[in-house]
Amino acid sequence: MKFNHLVAATALAATAVLAHAQSAPAASAVDHAAHHGATATAPQSDGEVRKVDKAQGKLTLRHGPLENLSMPGMTMVFKVADPKMLDNLKEGDKVKFTAEKVNGAFTVTALQPAK
Repeated sequence: MKFNHLVAATALAATAVLAHAQSAPAASAVDHAAHHGATATAPQSDGEVRKVDKAQGKLTLRHGPLENLSMPGMTMVFKVADPKMLDNLKEGDKVKFTAEKVNGAFTVTALQPAK
Protein backbone atom coordinates (compact mmCIF):
# COMPACT_ATOMS: atom_id res chain seq x y z
CA MET A 1 0.00 0.00 0.00
CA LYS A 2 2.82 2.44 0.86
CA PHE A 3 4.43 1.64 -2.50
CA ASN A 4 1.28 2.71 -4.38
CA HIS A 5 1.20 6.02 -2.49
CA LEU A 6 4.88 6.60 -3.26
CA VAL A 7 4.34 5.92 -6.96
CA ALA A 8 1.28 8.19 -7.05
CA ALA A 9 3.12 10.99 -5.23
CA THR A 10 6.11 10.72 -7.57
CA ALA A 11 3.88 10.78 -10.66
CA LEU A 12 2.01 13.81 -9.33
CA ALA A 13 5.23 15.68 -8.61
CA ALA A 14 6.60 14.89 -12.08
CA THR A 15 3.39 16.10 -13.70
CA ALA A 16 3.53 19.37 -11.75
CA VAL A 17 7.13 19.98 -12.80
CA LEU A 18 6.35 19.29 -16.46
CA ALA A 19 3.28 21.51 -16.41
CA HIS A 20 5.31 24.36 -14.92
CA ALA A 21 8.09 23.93 -17.50
CA GLN A 22 5.59 24.07 -20.36
CA SER A 23 3.84 27.15 -19.02
CA ALA A 24 7.04 29.13 -18.40
CA PRO A 25 7.54 31.84 -21.00
CA ALA A 26 10.20 31.05 -23.58
CA ALA A 27 13.06 33.48 -24.01
CA SER A 28 13.01 35.18 -27.38
CA ALA A 29 15.76 34.45 -29.86
CA VAL A 30 16.95 38.04 -29.59
CA ASP A 31 17.21 37.83 -25.80
CA HIS A 32 18.95 34.47 -26.05
CA ALA A 33 21.53 35.74 -28.52
CA ALA A 34 22.10 38.90 -26.53
CA HIS A 35 22.55 36.86 -23.36
CA HIS A 36 25.47 35.05 -24.99
CA GLY A 37 26.76 38.21 -26.62
CA ALA A 38 26.50 36.44 -29.98
CA THR A 39 24.89 39.30 -31.86
CA ALA A 40 27.70 41.65 -30.88
CA THR A 41 30.46 39.26 -31.98
CA ALA A 42 28.91 37.45 -34.95
CA PRO A 43 30.04 38.98 -38.24
CA GLN A 44 27.63 40.69 -40.59
CA SER A 45 27.17 39.27 -44.07
CA ASP A 46 25.89 40.75 -47.30
CA GLY A 47 22.62 39.45 -48.67
CA GLU A 48 19.87 40.05 -51.17
CA VAL A 49 16.23 39.55 -50.24
CA ARG A 50 14.60 36.90 -52.41
CA LYS A 51 11.33 36.42 -50.50
CA VAL A 52 9.61 37.84 -47.42
CA ASP A 53 7.15 35.56 -45.60
CA LYS A 54 5.61 37.67 -42.83
CA ALA A 55 3.02 35.03 -41.94
CA GLN A 56 5.73 32.47 -41.13
CA GLY A 57 8.32 34.94 -39.83
CA LYS A 58 10.81 33.80 -42.48
CA LEU A 59 13.15 35.47 -44.91
CA THR A 60 14.78 33.99 -48.00
CA LEU A 61 18.21 35.51 -48.63
CA ARG A 62 20.89 35.00 -51.24
CA HIS A 63 24.08 35.45 -49.26
CA GLY A 64 27.83 35.12 -49.35
CA PRO A 65 29.77 32.84 -46.98
CA LEU A 66 28.63 32.86 -43.35
CA GLU A 67 31.92 32.36 -41.52
CA ASN A 68 30.40 31.98 -38.06
CA LEU A 69 28.18 29.14 -39.33
CA SER A 70 30.86 27.55 -41.59
CA MET A 71 28.45 27.93 -44.50
CA PRO A 72 29.27 28.76 -48.13
CA GLY A 73 27.33 31.33 -50.11
CA MET A 74 23.87 30.18 -51.21
CA THR A 75 20.20 31.07 -51.19
CA MET A 76 18.30 29.84 -48.15
CA VAL A 77 15.40 30.49 -45.82
CA PHE A 78 16.02 31.92 -42.35
CA LYS A 79 13.75 32.49 -39.39
CA VAL A 80 13.87 36.03 -38.05
CA ALA A 81 14.42 36.78 -34.38
CA ASP A 82 11.88 39.60 -34.51
CA PRO A 83 9.02 39.60 -37.05
CA LYS A 84 9.24 43.43 -37.19
CA MET A 85 12.48 42.97 -39.16
CA LEU A 86 10.32 42.03 -42.15
CA ASP A 87 8.11 45.14 -42.12
CA ASN A 88 10.02 47.28 -44.63
CA LEU A 89 11.67 44.59 -46.74
CA LYS A 90 10.88 43.68 -50.32
CA GLU A 91 12.33 41.33 -52.89
CA GLY A 92 15.57 42.65 -54.35
CA ASP A 93 16.61 44.71 -51.29
CA LYS A 94 20.33 44.54 -50.45
CA VAL A 95 20.96 43.98 -46.74
CA LYS A 96 23.66 43.45 -44.14
CA PHE A 97 22.64 40.78 -41.67
CA THR A 98 23.82 38.57 -38.85
CA ALA A 99 22.72 34.94 -38.85
CA GLU A 100 23.11 32.55 -35.96
CA LYS A 101 21.87 29.13 -35.01
CA VAL A 102 19.22 29.70 -32.32
CA ASN A 103 17.50 26.69 -30.79
CA GLY A 104 18.59 24.59 -33.77
CA ALA A 105 17.27 26.98 -36.44
CA PHE A 106 19.23 29.33 -38.67
CA THR A 107 17.98 32.73 -37.57
CA VAL A 108 18.60 36.31 -38.66
CA THR A 109 19.33 38.16 -35.41
CA ALA A 110 20.29 41.54 -36.89
CA LEU A 111 19.34 43.17 -40.18
CA GLN A 112 19.87 46.55 -41.82
CA PRO A 113 19.78 47.99 -45.34
CA ALA A 114 23.13 47.80 -47.15
CA LYS A 115 24.74 51.14 -47.96
